[in-house]
Amino acid sequence: MAENFASIFETEKDKVNCSFYFKIGACRHGDRCPRLHNKPTFSQTILLPNLYRNPQNTDQTADGSHCHVSDVEVQEHYDNFFKEVFTELQEKYGEIEDMNVCDNLGDHLMGNVYVKSCKLVP
Repeated sequence: MAENFASIFETEKDKVNCSFYFKIGACRHGDRCPRLHNKPTFSQTILLPNLYRNPQNTDQTADGSHCHVSDVEVQEHYDNFFKEVFTELQEKYGEIEDMNVCDNLGDHLMGNVYVKSCKLVP
């Protein structure tokens, strides 16, 4: 019985725990999700939700139409954002092993920044 539970725990077959939340720390259903969102008590990875805003997805003029932002400008904006956030976090909290920035249109992922530290974060 324990082996069966272990094989389905926080997978798609688990009807109690949200496997999507377990994998990435965010769920498209948010608080309306019928499954449990188990938050770890400690982790090497922190989530900074909705921190990055892609200028192609957010720039609008006063009349509501979208501004055209070139791919070069978008890449430059991203590079500056990444460097600034990475540097600031590393100066304040120590060495960073990895940092991922989501550029996704799903509300539950849009602009999420995942930072993995070399030491455990309580």
